[in-house]
Amino acid sequence: MKRKIKMIGLDLDGTLLNERKEILPYTKQILGKAVERGIIVLVATGRPFAGIPEELRAWSGIRYALTANGARVIDAKEKKVLIEKLLPIERAKKALEIFRKYDTLQEVYFDGQGYAEEDKLKNISHYHQDPNMWKYVLGSRKAVTDIVELTGQTDRDVDKVQAIFADREEQESAWQELEKQNGMVLVSSLGYNIEVNASGVNKGVSLVELGNMLGIEPEEIMACGDRDNDIAMLKAAGLGVAMGNAEDEVKAAADYITLSNEEEGAAKAIERFVLRGGELC
Repeated sequence: MKRKIKMIGLDLDGTLLNERKEILPYTKQILGKAVERGIIVLVATGRPFAGIPEELRAWSGIRYALTANGARVIDAKEKKVLIEKLLPIERAKKALEIFRKYDTLQEVYFDGQGYAEEDKLKNISHYHQDPNMWKYVLGSRKAVTDIVELTGQTDRDVDKVQAIFADREEQESAWQELEKQNGMVLVSSLGYNIEVNASGVNKGVSLVELGNMLGIEPEEIMACGDRDNDIAMLKAAGLGVAMGNAEDEVKAAADYITLSNEEEGAAKAIERFVLRGGELC
């Protein structure tokens, strides 16, 4: 079926970025062509706004950013928050209480900025299994002495709370504890982390809501992703594209499976369905 795509939501890690967290030349070229045609291209990520690569934040043609799994949608041109779906402070404190029972690097996102404890950041290789994540995390998080103290002093609702686990069995135990809590939704975009948002928050809801603001129908939206925090977005979009490196449940939720992020599969899908007007077989 042929469709007119007017907006494209792109996950970052495992999707738009390669394993070294780079945007490759062909991908940049395809994004530029889509922007030139008047397509609204935006990042749709679990990262905070401060964690989006500078070249994307500075790209004048990429005006909007969906961050923290949909908890915060930004109009970068106007420097304005368009959508805000925050995790209540008491829910954030409870999640941190549970996380701190385990060997974890805990993070809290306030106003598009991620915070983590200094001593944990110094030992980042103990928590992040992927060395390519080290530079990104160290370059985008603000170090604090005590994350619980920061949250208590700030005493306001947060974008997202997450923990990186040194041990997968501990991650599973913490997940079971958190599932018993009310007012939270859980995802794991890395496989060894837990991300906590407010109930009802996901990339799909916020992507469609942004589309409504811009006069774009869900069937006119394309979305690309690879992990469980992308599933709602792929289902909500008119054209959901899973990466070749995506998890099986993500592929099952998609309308089309493209090449891997190492093969610039997101750009290949944009070229096929948006620039060339291809149809699903």
